[in-house]
Parts: sequence; C-alpha cells; structure tokens
Amino acid sequence: MKQSQFPPGWDEERAKRVLAHYESQSEEEAVAEDEAAFEAVDQTVMEIPTELVPKVHELIAKHKVA
Repeated sequence: MKQSQFPPGWDEERAKRVLAHYESQSEEEAVAEDEAAFEAVDQTVMEIPTELVPKVHELIAKHKVA
C-alpha cells in the first residue's frame, strides 16, 4: 500500500479541511469563488498546454523561493 504524500506545508488535517470546504459549498458559492479568482488584480488566469504544466509548476516554485 502506497502512503499518501502532501505538498509542503500540508498534512492530512489541512487536506480534510479543504475538502470539507468545497464539498459543503453550494453551486452559487462555488461560482462566486471562481468569478472572484478571475477578478483578482494580483494574479492571472490563463490556459496552457497540459504538457507544459510541469514546467510552469517548476517556474512558480523557483519564483516563490526567490
């Protein structure tokens, strides 16, 4: 049996809290949250080819460390 792994700073309790948050949201709340993400002035939402996702993750990780 393979043990689950979490991202740095995450543990099982945090994952359960996030899951509970999204499972308890109404459809209207979920849509409002998604729309707010698109309106954030300090972030950009864009589509990228799936094969580039690992490279983008790498660039973001390097940016956060810098």
